[in-house]
Amino acid sequence: MKVFVKTFTAAALISLASLAMATERSASNPDNVSVNLSTADFALQHYVAVMTTGESAGLEQLFAPDFNQKIQASTTLSYGRRAVIESLKKQQGEIMNCKTSIKIVEKSAAYMIAKIVLKFDSFSMTDLVTLVYDNGIWQVSKSIHSYQ
Repeated sequence: MKVFVKTFTAAALISLASLAMATERSASNPDNVSVNLSTADFALQHYVAVMTTGESAGLEQLFAPDFNQKIQASTTLSYGRRAVIESLKKQQGEIMNCKTSIKIVEKSAAYMIAKIVLKFDSFSMTDLVTLVYDNGIWQVSKSIHSYQ
């Protein structure tokens, strides 16, 4: 009986240690973290966190496969999904010194358009974001930035 208890205790400790290591590994790698994007509001709030507080969890999940970003400045710049995700990963943890306001422009069961304004000390950035509902999650499919 003592051998059984020792064996059972050893197996339980090994299982707990393995679980703890797996949890630590997934928490340290933001690419593997699943983010709740079940509603348009959750997806929009996560997008704002990504843009303003350097949140990097769930970037692959947040952006639709056909995502593109346009930046309206003196010339129009366009970026694809991969370039934007790589840029945002480099900004992990960087917090923008701005005030954020969000206005829902239009919303339906399958898409939402939101206007996000980031006000900095000397300029502001307006981001028109389109989110789409596909395969049970909301994703950002388009972003258009302009500066004033």
